[in-house]
Amino acid sequence: MHRLVPLDLPGGPAFVDALRAAWDNGDAVLPIDPRLPRPAVEVLLHALRVGEPVEDGDALVVATSGTTGEPKGVVLTHDAVRASAMATSARVVVDSDRDTWLACLPLAHVGGLSVVTRALVTGTPLVVHPGFDAHAVERAAVEEGVTLVSLVATALRRVDPSLFRTIVLGGSAAPAVRPANVVATYGMTETGSGIVYDGSPLDGVDIDIAVDGGVGTGGGGTGEISVRGPMLLRCYRDGRDPKDADGWYRTGDVGSWLPDGRLEVRGRIDDVIITGGENVWPDAVEAVLAALPSVHEVAVVGRDDDEWGQRVVAVVVPSDASAPPSLDEVRGAVKEVLGAWAAPRAMELVDTLPRTSLGKVRRGAL
Repeated sequence: MHRLVPLDLPGGPAFVDALRAAWDNGDAVLPIDPRLPRPAVEVLLHALRVGEPVEDGDALVVATSGTTGEPKGVVLTHDAVRASAMATSARVVVDSDRDTWLACLPLAHVGGLSVVTRALVTGTPLVVHPGFDAHAVERAAVEEGVTLVSLVATALRRVDPSLFRTIVLGGSAAPAVRPANVVATYGMTETGSGIVYDGSPLDGVDIDIAVDGGVGTGGGGTGEISVRGPMLLRCYRDGRDPKDADGWYRTGDVGSWLPDGRLEVRGRIDDVIITGGENVWPDAVEAVLAALPSVHEVAVVGRDDDEWGQRVVAVVVPSDASAPPSLDEVRGAVKEVLGAWAAPRAMELVDTLPRTSLGKVRRGAL
C-alpha cells in the first residue's frame, strides 16, 4: 500500500532528498508550509487524509484553498508532473548542461514545488533556498551559476532581473512593463504550474473560452476559461474529479482571445464589480493605476452602494506617504484608458496590502 508522506521541511537539499526517497518507495508527497502553526498543520493533515492510501502513480498532493478557504488536496500523478516538466522546459528552452534552476518560492505551493520537480524530471541542476531573500537570490546567480528562477511580482521588484537568462513569473498579475527575459505565466495548482506563457498555451494544452456557458465550443468573446492537458490533476484528495467527461477543467477565471491569438486573463469571475450595470474587472483597473508614479501598490475592490449597486474603490499604498495621489488623478488615469464607468469612486490609503505567500492580494481582507 502506497501512502501519503507529509514533508514539513524548509527548502534545501533535505527536502529534495526526502521527496526522492518517497517517490522511490512509490509514495506520494504532501509538502507542508513550515511557517504554519501546529494547529493549522493538524487541520491540514486531517483534511487531506494523511494516513489513508494513495493510488498507484500518484506523485504529489498539493494543498490549496481555492476560493472557498477550505483546504483541498490537488492530486498530481507522476505522468502529470512529467508532462508539466517537459512542456515548461521546452517553452523556456532549458539546456540541462548549461542551465541551473533556483527554487526560492514556498515549496508547499505549486509555483515553488514545480521548480524542484521540473529539475528532477529533466536532470537539470538545482539550487533550493528556504525562502525568498533578494540578496541570496542574486548571489545564487553570480556565485552558483543559476540561470533560471521562478518568482512572483513582489519578488521581481527586489532583484536585478538581468542576472538571469529567464525569469518565470507567476502568482499574481504581471507588471505591464517588464524586462524581455521575464515570462508571465498563467496556471493554478490544478494545472500543476503555469500552462500559458506570455499568453500562449504550452504544447499539449487546450484552452477554451465558454462565452455561452458551454465548454469545448471554441467561440470568441469574453467568458470563463476552461483548460485541458496531460498535466492536469487526477482528482482532489476526497476523490472528486473537477474535470468533465472530455477532460476540461473550468478554472473560474474569465478571459478572452486578443487579436494576435494570445490569451488575456481578466480575473476571477467572483471578483467582477458590477456598478451601474457595467462590469468592471479589478485587474484591468489595477494595471492602469500601478503605472502611476504616485502609486506603489494598489488593489481594486467593490463596495456596496445604494445607488450604483457597487462602487469601484481603489485601495492604494502611495509611493510617498506625504504626497499620495488624489482621487481626481486616479479617476482621470482610468477614464483615459478604460472609460468613466471603471474609474474608482473612492480611494482608501493604506500602508500595506494583505497578500498571500505568493504575492496575491487577499481581496477578502480589504
